[in-house]
Amino acid sequence: MKKPIVIISMLIAAMIISGCQTTGQGGKTYTRGQAQAAMSVEYGVIESVADVTIEAKESGVGAIAGAVVGGIVGSTIGGGDGTKLATAAGALGGAAAGSSVEKMRGKKAALELQVKLESGKTIVVVQEKDEDYTVGERVRVVHANDGTIRVRK
Repeated sequence: MKKPIVIISMLIAAMIISGCQTTGQGGKTYTRGQAQAAMSVEYGVIESVADVTIEAKESGVGAIAGAVVGGIVGSTIGGGDGTKLATAAGALGGAAAGSSVEKMRGKKAALELQVKLESGKTIVVVQEKDEDYTVGERVRVVHANDGTIRVRK
């Protein structure tokens, strides 16, 4: 009887955590609000390229979902006071595991691109790694009205 509750709880938690997707931050990714909007363009040359990681802001959903599932799983263990202890331990362990999963899922491989613009100004743009860039390559730097800047080939 307790097994279906555990399985259903785990499925619900998995759906909640998988819904924590962040908006893409690559050079080829635009938000709905940026579509069909005029943007300014500058040209420049790549001076350096470095691999970096973009971390998503934690929402807490992973920890909450993990605590719920851990508590439910823990409640199926033992009897009497042992069940209460197992429920609490399961909730704490589940919260830690859920937070860790959310943190890992939110990490994105990215590039730090240093670009020397034709104007003489040097800028650095960090964006998801959706294209490869090489030092000396000529690129477009696209400025959106919302302040977003992206580098494109």
